[in-house]
Amino acid sequence: MEDKGQEKLDKAVEYLKSDSPDKYKDRMLQFFSYAHLPEHLQHASKIFHDLAEHIVTNFPQNPERTVALRKLLEAKDCAVRSTIYKD
Repeated sequence: MEDKGQEKLDKAVEYLKSDSPDKYKDRMLQFFSYAHLPEHLQHASKIFHDLAEHIVTNFPQNPERTVALRKLLEAKDCAVRSTIYKD
């Protein structure tokens, strides 16, 4: 497991050192990825990903946009957890 974690970290560092224009889009978007989740959790997470993309694409980059994304992330986490909630 640690090898995968290190590999992800190395890829992230390589990406941040690159000149890719996407890297400036918003680093918060990484927390809205959902492909790694089981299919039944992807359904709960995808709509938040799509809304996060919409926010980043259509609103100016400023502290309020970051707060909006953080609160959306909190809501996404709650929605995903509600899917696996057991009484």
